[in-house]
Amino acid sequence: MTGPEISVNIPQTLDPVYSNMIQIAYKEDEFTFLFLHQLPQVNQARAKAIVSITPTHAKNLLAVLSKTMADYEGKFGTVNAPKEPQGDGTVTTLRGYS
Repeated sequence: MTGPEISVNIPQTLDPVYSNMIQIAYKEDEFTFLFLHQLPQVNQARAKAIVSITPTHAKNLLAVLSKTMADYEGKFGTVNAPKEPQGDGTVTTLRGYS
């Protein structure tokens, strides 16, 4: 997954986004990630960003996240998955997504 370095231009007007919840939908040619911020003590979440990528990029993202998490845990210790269920394990389909 290494390749030539590229220069990344981050506009000064681009603000960071905090997300503590994600919904994922997919169809044959793309994966769509809906990044949400779930409000504490309220059964509500606000959409913060929507990102769509190809299945190939999704597979690359999975590999990069796995490697990055292994590196992180090597440095800071094991991250335990939450004990409470995080949904029923199925992909959430976004309303209006075709």
